[in-house]
Amino acid sequence: MASNIHYLLCFIVLVLFPCSTVAQTSRNISLGSSLTAKNDDNSSWPSPSGEFAFGFQQIVKDGFLLGIWFDKIPEKTIVWSANRDSLVPQGSKVELTSDGQFVLNDAKGNQIWSADVYNTGVYYAAMLDSGNFVLADQNSTYLWESFDHPTDTMLPTQSLKQNGILYARYTATNYSTGRFMKTLQLDGNLVLYTTYYPQYSAKSPYWASWSVAKNTEIGYQVIFNQSGFIYLTSKNGSILYTISANSIASQEFYQRATLDYDGVLRHYKHPKSSSASGGRLPLAWSTASFIPPNICLSLVEVIGGGACGYNSLCRLDDAGSTCLCPDGFSFFDPDDKLKGCKQDFVPQSCDAGDAPDEFDLKEMEYTNMPHLDYEFFKPVSEDWCIQNCLEDCFCVVAIFNNLSQCYKKGLPFSNGMIDPTITGTKAFIKKRNNNSTLKDGRANSQKKKDDSTLIIVGSVLLSSLGILTFILPLITYVVVSRMHSRKVPAVQPYQGMNLKYFTYEELKEATNEFMEELGRGASATVFKGVLACDEGKRVAVKILDAKVGESDLEFNAEVKAIGRTNHRNLVQLLGYCNEGNHRILVYEYMSNGTLATFLFGESRPNWNQRRQIALGVSKGLLYLHEECSNQVVHCDIKPQNILLDDSFTARISDFGLAKLLRLDQTRTITGIRGTKGYVAPEWFKNMPITAKVDVYSFGILLLEIICCRKKFDEETEDEDQIILADWVYDCYSQKKLHLLLEKIDEAKEDIKMMEKYVMIAMWCIQEDPSLRPTMKKTIHMLEGTVEVPIPPDPSSYTSSIFVHIR
Repeated sequence: MASNIHYLLCFIVLVLFPCSTVAQTSRNISLGSSLTAKNDDNSSWPSPSGEFAFGFQQIVKDGFLLGIWFDKIPEKTIVWSANRDSLVPQGSKVELTSDGQFVLNDAKGNQIWSADVYNTGVYYAAMLDSGNFVLADQNSTYLWESFDHPTDTMLPTQSLKQNGILYARYTATNYSTGRFMKTLQLDGNLVLYTTYYPQYSAKSPYWASWSVAKNTEIGYQVIFNQSGFIYLTSKNGSILYTISANSIASQEFYQRATLDYDGVLRHYKHPKSSSASGGRLPLAWSTASFIPPNICLSLVEVIGGGACGYNSLCRLDDAGSTCLCPDGFSFFDPDDKLKGCKQDFVPQSCDAGDAPDEFDLKEMEYTNMPHLDYEFFKPVSEDWCIQNCLEDCFCVVAIFNNLSQCYKKGLPFSNGMIDPTITGTKAFIKKRNNNSTLKDGRANSQKKKDDSTLIIVGSVLLSSLGILTFILPLITYVVVSRMHSRKVPAVQPYQGMNLKYFTYEELKEATNEFMEELGRGASATVFKGVLACDEGKRVAVKILDAKVGESDLEFNAEVKAIGRTNHRNLVQLLGYCNEGNHRILVYEYMSNGTLATFLFGESRPNWNQRRQIALGVSKGLLYLHEECSNQVVHCDIKPQNILLDDSFTARISDFGLAKLLRLDQTRTITGIRGTKGYVAPEWFKNMPITAKVDVYSFGILLLEIICCRKKFDEETEDEDQIILADWVYDCYSQKKLHLLLEKIDEAKEDIKMMEKYVMIAMWCIQEDPSLRPTMKKTIHMLEGTVEVPIPPDPSSYTSSIFVHIR
């Protein structure tokens, strides 16, 4: 029975399709004819039946699109456009010139678009009743036709040949080139891709004819016939795959097949009259069929944000796919929900020591987020998975399934989907318990804590004032007596090292009782100081937090290692204090602050300064890795840890301060070191940690130096640019590096050098540590003494989250 139906379908198709038999009535448009874009006046050339029109449609205020549309329905649905990426203002003109050229000029006479018909003998133009706009010679041979240059839509009698492409529009109201494309590849496979990356890269399509129809023959063209059948044929005409098999009477319905802005290819029909719709009003487009069946489940990317963008959730309903933000998140752009979502609350800090009970995890059933997991556990309980995520400052989402598997994700997460078929899997999404939002800022949240603390402390002090008045003289007498009778034992200076020993009182005096704070990290606070004993020399006094709980032995070993380093690209350790509970390191003072302030502030360093800074950091790392007496793996290279001296020389700071890394040590997430975004993937697996972790961090830092932009910028207007490393590689692979320099004019003159630096950075951030160069080779590439080979795609590992592909 099925075979008979297939043969019947083939017969209908072959009888109804041949384009040469379809009557093509037209009204010729003669040479010298033109149309002008005018407000409130859709200037156009209609087809003989009036069903289609060619001309200008006003899309936005003083923004016109030259296109083709259905002219007998209220929506005036546009099916083709010439200038989708460059709207033209009022007064713009399209003209069929006297010498047969067909051009669109803006109001100032600048050419915006033209048909490729130079010196071909164009004699007239015509808008056909099929919806095809053509340029023909004296013999009515078509020299150019819109059907051969589709935008996002196919019409009955139109075909898509090999290498033909449909590009979706950007949003429902923005006709510019969007995020999705449909193409019949040269290998005969009809595919749907995202436009973020080249279609012939290693990236897979989210729908392909080969995956649903196992054919040995090569696809030759996609045909849309007048009866509503859309199918893929081989060169000999045999049907390889049917995309839409809806028999629709062309005399009663308008039809179109459109790749919509959400990535779904839909076959639409629209009744031409109320009788065709069965008397139901209003008349409107309805969907006859669509592919893929569920975009939420189909569009799962290793690179990219998925069907709805980063940090979002996709759900299929009767109206199609819907994009949602998890609780505590909101859309980047409510008018363009495919851009994804952003966090609305102050995220859990790895530095400020947020307590796990300040956060909660919201449970979502039938929810999953494939790919971009940075850690995986099994078998574990659901409670263990939840608690582990709460205690992990990197964790934003935990996925738990009925196989007792726990997947942890950081920002940004991707491929979020909600579907009843996702049984046995649920997501737990982290949210702050209080009302502290990003708008309020962390300072406000911290201020509330501080205010509460002050109130409690003040109350205790006031209630205890009477007691203190009585016992204070006694305490003073006892303390003074003991000070005279004995001194606090102090650790003696290290032997054989040029380090000065400071008492706590000396450093307290030097910093004016720790008055001027220069910075604060996860385990220490830095204050500015002036050494009276050293002719007023300025220093940076770093106080290690007592809660770190390191033993004297560990502290001593650390000072010995740091104290022996001496390099112009490292901040020099001058001395230390190890007195009682006070463990303090004294460094030379860097007058120009951190690279982060210099790089991301209003006054950015010029290209030559940035190159010198990059080279300085690389030389400092080489010294740590290979040239000092004890190898040091820094583990936290980032702009905040690169200081600039009086001459803006880069000086690495904070290496090994919390704990020196043993070179044979392996770590999991529970022992992670470093800062989100700069952490090498091997930290998230049970792999040996080597100096290559610093190379990875340097690669991310080098990209920031090149672009004067942070590694992760969720405030950017373009979703493709959220993760800096992914965007840079995209620009590099598509030979569009100039896009990185739109705000950095002086680097445009040295685009070749910048391209080389990008290639070096891409080698440094390879997911496989063995592919990364050593710092010595990195310096040779930066200095130009060795050639830089073409780097492979570092993939989405550049988000600094190890991808565990399920």
